[in-house]
Amino acid sequence: MKQILTPQFEGTPNRRDFLKTAGAGIYIWVTLGSTSLLQAQRRGREYPEDFNAYLHISEDGSITCYTGKIEMGQGIFTSLAQMFAEELFLPLSKIKMVMGDTALCPYDGGTTGSRSTKFFGPALRAAAAKARQVLLELAAEKLNAPPERLQMNDGVINIKGTDTKISFAELAHGRRIERQIEGDGTLKDQSDYTVCGKPALRTDAVEKVTGRALYTADIRLPDMLYACVLRPPAHGARLLDVDTTQASSVPGVKIVQKENMVAVLHSKPDLAERALAQVSAKFDQVSEKPDNETIFDHLLESAQTERDVVRTGDIEAGLENSVKTVSATFYNHYVAHAPNEPHAVMVDAGSDPVRVWASTQTPFRVKSDVAGYLGLPEEKIHVMPPFLGGGFGGKKSGPEIRDAARLSQLTGRPVMVMLSRKEEFFYDIFRPAAVLKTRAGLDNDGRLTAWDFENYYAGTRSSEPIYDIPNQRVVYKGSDRGTSAHPFQTGAWRGPGSNSNVFAMESLTDICAEAAGMDPLSFRFKNLSDERMVRVLKAAAERFGHCFEKLPSGKGFGIACTNYLNTYVATIAQVEVDKKTGTVRVYRIVCAQDMGEIINPQGARLQIESCITMGISSALTEEIFFKGGEILTENYDHYELTRFSTVPQIEPVLVKNPDLAPQGCGEPAITTVAAVLANAIFDATGARLYTLPMTPKRILQ
Repeated sequence: MKQILTPQFEGTPNRRDFLKTAGAGIYIWVTLGSTSLLQAQRRGREYPEDFNAYLHISEDGSITCYTGKIEMGQGIFTSLAQMFAEELFLPLSKIKMVMGDTALCPYDGGTTGSRSTKFFGPALRAAAAKARQVLLELAAEKLNAPPERLQMNDGVINIKGTDTKISFAELAHGRRIERQIEGDGTLKDQSDYTVCGKPALRTDAVEKVTGRALYTADIRLPDMLYACVLRPPAHGARLLDVDTTQASSVPGVKIVQKENMVAVLHSKPDLAERALAQVSAKFDQVSEKPDNETIFDHLLESAQTERDVVRTGDIEAGLENSVKTVSATFYNHYVAHAPNEPHAVMVDAGSDPVRVWASTQTPFRVKSDVAGYLGLPEEKIHVMPPFLGGGFGGKKSGPEIRDAARLSQLTGRPVMVMLSRKEEFFYDIFRPAAVLKTRAGLDNDGRLTAWDFENYYAGTRSSEPIYDIPNQRVVYKGSDRGTSAHPFQTGAWRGPGSNSNVFAMESLTDICAEAAGMDPLSFRFKNLSDERMVRVLKAAAERFGHCFEKLPSGKGFGIACTNYLNTYVATIAQVEVDKKTGTVRVYRIVCAQDMGEIINPQGARLQIESCITMGISSALTEEIFFKGGEILTENYDHYELTRFSTVPQIEPVLVKNPDLAPQGCGEPAITTVAAVLANAIFDATGARLYTLPMTPKRILQ
């Protein structure tokens, strides 16, 4: 299976233009009915009104699948192709993927929220089923046999019980057939699957490990320039004066000063960097803002609005009538996305249409942004996202898109802007710092009777309790629309909101278990009635094979559960804490997950492993240091990610639930990691950690 990174034509085609340039073959458009469109809109994911999937069968029999989603390491390059291949009775190797190309692919709102397989997958699967219907109709006409007497396999259609057959390639040869289909196709029964549900190795793996895969920074165009842009020392700082005299002495350098932008450009990236270092600039002083020490008080003081997420029963009466009550406040600091691949973009404003290669999860948003920057209609912009080296919610649009577009327009040449690691940290859209105030009540039997949860700035996802509690109040508090309490931008970070919420909720659950005099596993079972969650927790406990004791046991075991957008997760961890240094060593993590139908078990395991690996450092070491708008964290020497040497034994457990449609796997497992480690650290030491990250210093304190 191959990815087509660039189209084989100039210009932005409409359907008819594309048919003229792509060659003979079969083209099938599948209309999206009003019911499906309404459902898509309700999900917040809009598909085009005229089609939800598009495919091309070429004269040589190869099949190309187009999707507005992008591949950033999460594996949908493989899993979406599996869903597509299954309905066409094809092996995975026969599918070519084109992802995110705004001239060829269906519109998509972005690759976010563990929603690609969940929301786009069914539409793609339905399109393939309808394509199968068209192919059978075409073959029936060619073979002079009714469709019900035909069978399809590996790109060939034959009359059952005979050697009479015709291939997809023969159907496409020398003809251009365009058919529009309305209504629903018949999906294959899962019992007949040969591709979906089977472990498949990543089909992009060989390209990536051999270095053949292209990323944005690998794009080369004739006469291109590399641009380095003068950046402010702090968010909110204004440029007062600049001197580019010394920078101008670098041979071959071009300097652009336009409004508030100062940039140096060169055909060689290192010489552009050298020239930028010789630019002398003066910025105004930014007024004082919060820092790492004062941020939580600042957030509490800044909260102006609130809204209910959950409110059932009478929370105050529930707490008053409880035999025991507990309370705790939890905090988390800002966290960076820190992808291996820094943001990069290439813009060729001199072409028609304007060509854009960008590290982005939202190519159609970039298309709109570039059109705005250049003052052009959107149909004049063509975005072609290559592979991404990690995104995690942080690669949408940014200053590099604007800068490359404007500089290419001003110079008349293709311009590449690549963020340095320092710029990557400076312009990151951090996971927001947050405060979570919690209270809970218990009866004599160890049952939860009340649950009060106030969430300041974390986001609401996964904040609904998973346990049976008669009196619940979950409230989100934040700023008025259009204002922000944060000194810089914040946004989605793998599992938005859930990491903070689950850390607080499942830490509080263990506090309740201790107050009830119960071990954390028995306490959870006692307060759970959701059969899916019970089944997932049992699966994790059975694989872990440990008999839990009352907290703290001194042995370092922890549990955490959640419902992440209808994917159920239960995680159990074993840690050891050096009580002299406060250093945590994670030895083993078992993570059971029910995500509904599993398209690629191998890919699902890899995603669980990657979530846990990323979650470990976000829980133990990752913290952005800042003073007002100044970002003090500039590189990995002060921002420690999980290293190979600190990755524990990770055991994914895939809980089968094939009757439920796929629910997503890209983010759920990470959301339990901070909580499970906090609970394991408490079990090992008796020290309850209330602040993320749980650094050695905080543990010792």
